[in-house]
Amino acid sequence: MRYAGLLVAILLVAARPSMGEVKTDIEYGNADNVSLKLDANIPEGDGPFPIAILIHGGGWATGDKAGLFHIPTEALTAAHFTWFSINYRMSPQYLWPSCFDDTKTAIRWVKAHAAEYKGDSRRIALLGYSAGGQLAYLSAVMADEDTRVQAIVGISPPTDLEMDLEQRGGLSSSLQHLLNRPKEVTPEARKLLHSMSAINFIKPGLPPFLLVQGDKDRSVPYQGSLNFQAKLLANDVHCDFLILKGAPHNIATWDKFDPDFSQKIVDWLARTLGRSATTREN
Repeated sequence: MRYAGLLVAILLVAARPSMGEVKTDIEYGNADNVSLKLDANIPEGDGPFPIAILIHGGGWATGDKAGLFHIPTEALTAAHFTWFSINYRMSPQYLWPSCFDDTKTAIRWVKAHAAEYKGDSRRIALLGYSAGGQLAYLSAVMADEDTRVQAIVGISPPTDLEMDLEQRGGLSSSLQHLLNRPKEVTPEARKLLHSMSAINFIKPGLPPFLLVQGDKDRSVPYQGSLNFQAKLLANDVHCDFLILKGAPHNIATWDKFDPDFSQKIVDWLARTLGRSATTREN
């Protein structure tokens, strides 16, 4: 799924309210001699504040923590969230599961260092857009004690990679690069896609989920999100679905369909994690 041509970078420092301090290029781990880095927003005030870990999209091959394709950082900052935006190893140089391993490493690091950034390690949310949503959702359903969080937001997340095969006639170019496999779907490739798809690991006892997607998304199957929500609810897991009527995959266009979608995400997080976060007054 190569979404880079559809995505517009939202610079973290652009027009950000002066409500905290941003620290950049903090090392959260090292893998394959690669320094894994994140940026952190530290709110003003005493805290501890709820935490959001942001995972960028870009088909597992492009994107950066400082040029996010997805995350409502201004609304998070205004609501006094401590947030961390992570980089991870990307294809084709690094193959699956490198990016997934890095995501779990970041979660562990944030939990261990939360207090240093005025964050509450008992109130952590994962937010991921597109490929980042796949990483967030899979991390949540496969979590152990060290990587468990309290809320998950997937923005146009691929939750069933086998479903994607139908509309593409095989592996997408992004998955070919991520897995180092040809377009042809072999039994081995299908088994691997099954293991990467969060929908296959839903079980009772998971934390609350929020799905956010346009119903005209042509990159990530909209039906996949409907199926994901249905399976969560069947397992007694809370799942809300914010549907943007008429919106495509490209989040850069979403303000035309719902100017308040970012604030709705942050309001959901504040309700779910506990309202020490302040939200916009209506």
